[in-house]
Amino acid sequence: MNQPQAPLGALFAAPAVTVTRRADGSTLLENPVALEPYARCAGEYLEYWADEAPDRLFLAERSPAGLWAGVTYRQALDKVQRIASWLLERGYGPARPVCVLSDNEVNHGLLMLAAMHVGIPYAGISPAYSLLSKDHAKLKNLVQRLDPALIYVGGAGKFQAALAAIEGLHHAQVVVADEDALPTEAALHFSDLLEDVDLAAVHRAYAAVTPDTVAKILFTSGSTGYPKGVINTQRMLCASQQAKRQVWPFLTGQPPVLLDWLPWNHTFGGNHNFNLILANGGTFYLDGGKPVPGLFDTTLNNLREVAPTLYLNVPKAFDMLVPALREDADLRRNFFSKLQVIFYAAAALPQHLWDGLIELSIQELGYAVPMVTAWGSTETSPLATDCHFQADRSGVIGVPVPGVSLKLVPSGDKLEVRVKGPNVTPGYFNQPDVTAKAFDDEGFYLIGDAAKFADPARPEAGLVFDGRVSEDFKLMTGTWVSVGNLRVKGIEAMTPVAQDIVVTGHDRNSVGFLIFPNVAACRRLAGLADDVAVADVLAHPAVRDRVSAGLQALHAANQASSTYADRALLLTDPPLVDAGEITDKGYINQSAVLKQRAALVQTLYADDAAKDVIYL
Repeated sequence: MNQPQAPLGALFAAPAVTVTRRADGSTLLENPVALEPYARCAGEYLEYWADEAPDRLFLAERSPAGLWAGVTYRQALDKVQRIASWLLERGYGPARPVCVLSDNEVNHGLLMLAAMHVGIPYAGISPAYSLLSKDHAKLKNLVQRLDPALIYVGGAGKFQAALAAIEGLHHAQVVVADEDALPTEAALHFSDLLEDVDLAAVHRAYAAVTPDTVAKILFTSGSTGYPKGVINTQRMLCASQQAKRQVWPFLTGQPPVLLDWLPWNHTFGGNHNFNLILANGGTFYLDGGKPVPGLFDTTLNNLREVAPTLYLNVPKAFDMLVPALREDADLRRNFFSKLQVIFYAAAALPQHLWDGLIELSIQELGYAVPMVTAWGSTETSPLATDCHFQADRSGVIGVPVPGVSLKLVPSGDKLEVRVKGPNVTPGYFNQPDVTAKAFDDEGFYLIGDAAKFADPARPEAGLVFDGRVSEDFKLMTGTWVSVGNLRVKGIEAMTPVAQDIVVTGHDRNSVGFLIFPNVAACRRLAGLADDVAVADVLAHPAVRDRVSAGLQALHAANQASSTYADRALLLTDPPLVDAGEITDKGYINQSAVLKQRAALVQTLYADDAAKDVIYL
């Protein structure tokens, strides 16, 4: 790369990987550096930092007055022990988890830590299942399967319909935030859990926690059927953080500062980000914003006050952040003032956003802040590979972290990746049949992703994510379509209109696109006001011409039939949570959208040209 770079040696371990090619055609990849001893449980991190840096701010959120307020490490440990004492006094144990329905907040974090501290599993349920779902079917299913001992809800007024929907399906103690009205006579306020403490009982339960104790039950997105409950042990969480420390050694030199919205009921926010701050004695500012129109303004306001040392987010957030950084010099100055690393995950980052962030960091600092990523899943807690070096382009997911083995298995014209290590789940909650199918005969987890070498001659240059094996399909010609790669190229070609793309064409003669539009960008492009209907915005010639130009550009750059689309349809309806079309992190599930919107796919390929379809 020609841009001036930050001194990477001061931040990251040198990438290294051993490659073993086997007679059965598979390839093993391992990190030659051994995983160093890791903590017995996540509680050891809290105990350590409460002693080492008791007055350092740990968790902070906006108060009703708009000021940052929260708990130090010493205060957090005191509250965690009090909550844990309350849980133990009522006989709660490993058989019935503590369940949280609501978004990230300090109380949520303390309850999560308290449960894990004494061997009680924490189970976070996506707030979307309560707030966006119309039938609450997934919420009902999960509550019945979990049989929780306690259900916590912050902002209970918003959850009235959800709480009513699960009434009679559980025997849990309902707890709400102190500012909430009690939904029933039996419900409690959060402060009721803090009144007394039996430290001897807490210490006994804490000492009994082992690396194999279940720490969390985290649910997959549920794109097909109901979500699966992934068992996360203490070993998984702590091995993952130890591996992170070894590939990001700078974490131990300066306490990290993070502003983050990513939900704790998902592994990216709840394991990677939350535990990274906890393990390294950092400060976590809870971002009340999200990468959606209206709410992202909250994120931008927070970034004007909080100067993070790390910025970890999903591509959709960077899509909204880059224009704001270009337009606002004060925001840009504060954002980059202490920033050491920019990290993206959960989906591929379009190249124009990668280039934009590098350009902006050079403009502000004189050098490029490292743009890195990692790869894994809920089942790998989540760290399996880490790109702890500056790659030449977006999409490089790095090399296995210490302790992790990858097996690359030929699958069609791709290499399917399988994972083994102390970070990998032992299975799914109360689903032994699903667990048995999730591992191969050597104990490798079948993650379902594909990867390829960035440079086959230099394996230390890392792997490149190559899509989901199950998402790829063949055209009528027999040609394979690489959905993951084409999706990213399509979004890039149709900037700023395309927020996300679903690739169509299975058993058809050509590839097509169903486009989830960036409606705000489309309004700006068309010069239309906020009160103009979405359908009218998408029908505007300026928007349709931009899509048409994108199709032409993609075709000009890629002549093979599997590498471009010859038709596209802009979708007026956003992705549906109930149908599993989208996750909390904004990831679009291709198969769920194709199933839910089969009629639109038929329209896309109708013999008679449809007026809404944009053709090459």
